[in-house]
Amino acid sequence: MRRIINYLIAITLCIGIAQCKKSFLNPSSPSNVDDGFVTSTPSETFKTLSWCYANYRQNCIMGVYRWNDPIGSDAETYPEANSSNNINAELRPELLTIDAVATGFNGLYTTIAHAAKTAGLIAEKQVYKNDVAGGKPTDWTQLYGEAITIRAFCYFELVKHFGDVPYGYENQYVTNYSLNSRFDIYDSLLAQLKVVEPLMYTLGQGGITAERFSRPFCDALMGEIALYSGGYQTIRTDVSNLYGKVSFNKKGSEKLGCVYARRSDYLDYYKLAETYFQAAINNEGTAHLVTSDERTYTQNPFQRHFQYFADLQISPESLFQLGNIQGGTPATTSEYAYAFGRPSDGGSANAAPAKTFGALRIIPTVYYGEYQNGDKRRDASVAVTGSNGDGNEKMLTFVPGNKSAGGIATNKWDENRMSPPYTVAQRSSGMDWPVLRMADVILMLAEVKAELGESGDAIALVNQIRERAFGNASHDISGLTGDSLKDAVLEERKLELLGEGTRRWDLILSGELPERAIAIQQEMATMVGDLKTQGYHTFSNGNVISDYIWTKSVNLTNPLTYDTPDSTNPALYPGWRGQYNYSTIQNGPKVVGTTHNVAIQGLFTYIDPNGATAAALQSAGYVKRNWGIDIVKNYTIYQANILSGITSADDPPRYYWPIPSETISDSKGKVTNGYGMPNP
Repeated sequence: MRRIINYLIAITLCIGIAQCKKSFLNPSSPSNVDDGFVTSTPSETFKTLSWCYANYRQNCIMGVYRWNDPIGSDAETYPEANSSNNINAELRPELLTIDAVATGFNGLYTTIAHAAKTAGLIAEKQVYKNDVAGGKPTDWTQLYGEAITIRAFCYFELVKHFGDVPYGYENQYVTNYSLNSRFDIYDSLLAQLKVVEPLMYTLGQGGITAERFSRPFCDALMGEIALYSGGYQTIRTDVSNLYGKVSFNKKGSEKLGCVYARRSDYLDYYKLAETYFQAAINNEGTAHLVTSDERTYTQNPFQRHFQYFADLQISPESLFQLGNIQGGTPATTSEYAYAFGRPSDGGSANAAPAKTFGALRIIPTVYYGEYQNGDKRRDASVAVTGSNGDGNEKMLTFVPGNKSAGGIATNKWDENRMSPPYTVAQRSSGMDWPVLRMADVILMLAEVKAELGESGDAIALVNQIRERAFGNASHDISGLTGDSLKDAVLEERKLELLGEGTRRWDLILSGELPERAIAIQQEMATMVGDLKTQGYHTFSNGNVISDYIWTKSVNLTNPLTYDTPDSTNPALYPGWRGQYNYSTIQNGPKVVGTTHNVAIQGLFTYIDPNGATAAALQSAGYVKRNWGIDIVKNYTIYQANILSGITSADDPPRYYWPIPSETISDSKGKVTNGYGMPNP
């Protein structure tokens, strides 16, 4: 970043406000105004905070695919071969360039400075002081709390992705700055948030929606900060006395000046996390876990949450989702659906649908081996087909690449599910970006309760999520304690939040990342060995992945498919695929043919390529296609992409990004990169 002493004081409150599809992020903003005008009314003050949201969205999140969070775990991976975009996901940060994510790093500090300046101006207002004395939330106390929460959230992101960083220098002239202990930063943020939280609006109060920070989000953020302070993490051993009096329980070996550890008093922080996560649920306001589905053509409350994004609406399950507008001017970057959505080979413009890169792929052992029969989340979470871009469904392949190549993908963001889809240009769909939802909070609360030995409460929370997933209580868990319960919570989080950027952090915090990395590498090796020697691999749940499948194009009255109870219908099972009927869009993109759907045979059962069943299928018009055999042929790429930075269960996981060169250079030697990463 630019010298801290320069750019942190350079932010002014008259910066043009970036826009969103909702009116509160689409105001007109005066320029060249003084601080008094900026805080003259709550609406004027919010314009400054709307800039913070917009700057976070445009300049802080999606650098190198949202910090690689969604593409680096034992469930998720990156699709391309020999790319530099997933080095962090592979846990090999020594290969990163020092300024790999300088834009995101700088953007977070810029947002912090802007939010802190706004909070300081509000704090000086007499009307704000009077409202604080009144003890009830008002527009002014909400705005102040919102500014403090923005600041805390951005610092949380910095610590999460860079480790120990400079702290507290915003909006002041400094010539001497250094690293601050992450644990000191966490404690400071918790103290500040604790003060503002009671005087913030719950969702639904004061016109606050989940596109703004609210009291329940503030509660949940405090819970996350406490959890991250108490959980396992890789700490530096190359900076003397960085962590002061904090003592640690260490795991594995010390390497490259770092070690995997958690603080010895971690249970105190888990108790704090429990308090704050429970407060987020108690103070939810209009937010809630979506447990019903009003749609007549399907009953899948889990998928209903994601459908709100496709409908350009705010989901009632969201505690925070980042706003976008669809196309046009001013433009926002609808990057989430493009980068992590169901893949499409469509062109960049006027396609059906337009290109979706699909940087997020699901490791096949998870899709095939970990979902139980009847789990409504599987098909709504994972796609085996994508789009050709001309109104036709297309089988994905396991050949490394992007779009329809690269493996099975996430299915939670699919432009085919829009009504109608935005076909004018890629990256412009208008879908909001998800940040935090109620199911995540419920399962984090279950996680800390399991760690604290409150087994009954943890099980009840997990079963809330499972009952939504299965539609009844027949798959509830019971009787688990200790490590077995902790593993069950982690597994539930994997299946519920697949592709949402939480899994790698769950593994880090639990202390299990190295072991789980080795385990998934071994699982893949076993699967590939069976595919190579016998043409198929059978998972413990009975599902089979084979070298080959058989497909043909068919016509359905409704080419966009949903849940299906009939697993024998090859055009409908698995569900949640197909295509929007693009021929209904007036002056829309060209649609080719009339058989828009793919019927699939042999996806979960083995068909002998030389047997009678295969011959009959080919006589019926099915075509034999490579499936698992392409994993075998490209296994070295999968080995490289799936947590290859871990070669032993003793390795400390190195998942941080490098602090940019200018920040290091201007610190006069007091700020350095650790973990084997480059320095100037």
